[in-house]
Amino acid sequence: MCYADHDAAECLECLTGAPAGIMALCPGSRDVRAAYDACILRYSPVLTFASTADLDIAFYVKYTAPIPVDPVAMARVWLPLMADLTGQAAGSPARAASGSTLYDASWRVFGLAQCTRNLNASECSRCLSSLVGKLPELFQNETGGAVKAYSCYVHYQIGPFDITLPPASEPPPPSSPKPGDINLYCSWNSVTEASSSSRTRLLIGSSIGAVSFLIILVGVLVCLLFRRRQKHPITANKQAKGQEPEDGKFSDGDDPAMEDDFEKGTGPKRFHYGELAIATDNFSDKKKLGEGGFGSVYRGYLKESNLEVAIKRVSKGSKQGKKEYASEVTIISRLRHRNLVQLIGWCHGGGELLLVYELMPNGSLDTHLYGGKNAAVLPWPARHEIVLGLGSALLYLHQEWEQCVLHRDIKPSNIMLDASFAAKLGDFGLARLVDHGRGSHTTVLAGTMGYMDPECMTTGRTSAESDVYSFGVVLLEIACGRRPLAVAEEEQMVHLAQRVWASYGMRRVLDAADARLEGEFDGEEMERVMVVGLWCAHPDRSLRPSIRQAVGVLRREQPLPTLPERMPVATFLYVCKGTN
Repeated sequence: MCYADHDAAECLECLTGAPAGIMALCPGSRDVRAAYDACILRYSPVLTFASTADLDIAFYVKYTAPIPVDPVAMARVWLPLMADLTGQAAGSPARAASGSTLYDASWRVFGLAQCTRNLNASECSRCLSSLVGKLPELFQNETGGAVKAYSCYVHYQIGPFDITLPPASEPPPPSSPKPGDINLYCSWNSVTEASSSSRTRLLIGSSIGAVSFLIILVGVLVCLLFRRRQKHPITANKQAKGQEPEDGKFSDGDDPAMEDDFEKGTGPKRFHYGELAIATDNFSDKKKLGEGGFGSVYRGYLKESNLEVAIKRVSKGSKQGKKEYASEVTIISRLRHRNLVQLIGWCHGGGELLLVYELMPNGSLDTHLYGGKNAAVLPWPARHEIVLGLGSALLYLHQEWEQCVLHRDIKPSNIMLDASFAAKLGDFGLARLVDHGRGSHTTVLAGTMGYMDPECMTTGRTSAESDVYSFGVVLLEIACGRRPLAVAEEEQMVHLAQRVWASYGMRRVLDAADARLEGEFDGEEMERVMVVGLWCAHPDRSLRPSIRQAVGVLRREQPLPTLPERMPVATFLYVCKGTN
């Protein structure tokens, strides 16, 4: 691949000179990756490299802006730009995208995102998202830079730079190698060394003997096709017709009532079990993305749609799982909002309950907030956009749809992140519909400790205010980088809201901000998120805001509320004490 910020002459020079340098430095190697200033090359006998993104960073370059620049202000501009270009590049047949955005009245920030053409959209997005996530760490005090991995590339800076995007048409399939070509590649043993530039690196695989690059390229295509056809030799024909394996383990349509209800819906389609089994390699452990209380989630590929998906397999025999499955299909299939995970389809039969969702390349929010010591810190601009996106989703559910939808399980693990790190609320298994203006509440206890409204835990009464409470806790988590419950020195459980409220009472609420951000955040935005979080997590549900009020403050459309210096005691607790 030639990098799009180099012209055709530089590309040609790189591609013609690189093979000689590779063979000089890597004689006899079968697996070689080489990144140069203008291009990148790789050959390998390993089949997966042709379809799986290689996230290793080859090198990165820092650029100095032509004007004095505030790195914090700059980050608020380039991060959304690069996140947007990530989505554009992944969705483009050329696997590349460029664009710009205003930095100030006189200057613009330009960006480029590019993947090797062999990657599908999902892998391209995964690769670019990985690089964009590392930019704040690599360029903490810089105003521009470029990072080159072996499967993708990102570049941003103030001021324009030359960009020549590759054509959008798919590259032609490789032609059969001629005998002369094979001999040529097989005879590569010694030539001159490649450029000694400090921006050139080589990663050399195990040395087993010289192998022709063209033989490998053709062999990869043949082997992939052969493996795909051999994968399911017995059941493929039946599964294509919607039938199940001969052992009778699965059969469609064993729940007519449920089936009739689902078929009335619009949008998500019904899948046959066989289609989803093929998509996940028979639900192989290698395809498993995660596991929850009522089932497992697998990564799948729908060949007919050319679409990467996430497939939730509800645990067999779980009555609660069946209820959640029905709730997901009947509720989320009717919802349409950019900040809600899209349900693509469903399947049930023979004890199997399967839900098919759009794949979220960046996983769930909790993995980015609590990824471990070596994980990249989620930058504040991305966190703030997640806050606004989640608020928008909840506003839609509570007030903008035809009925009020109570989610009842809002928490970071149910907030998914797409290729651009946009928040999408998912997992509607506990959700309930209530009519507007009719006492929007249910009487069944549901949710997760730490995120549940304290009054709900005492009375069992779930309402829109309960969702607002959970929303407030999540806001505090995003701002503070702490889980909602922690054990204090006295071995007593302390809620995050208590900690933040103590800082608020001393008029030092920003002291509670995530220390890993090292002060790299907008102070007003951080304060608004924290104060709104406390407001929403108020112990007395009658004093909490509506979701519209909360979102208005977050969007700077309304002023900050004034809260008590000390965290109040909920009125329902006084009632309980009097009763006792």
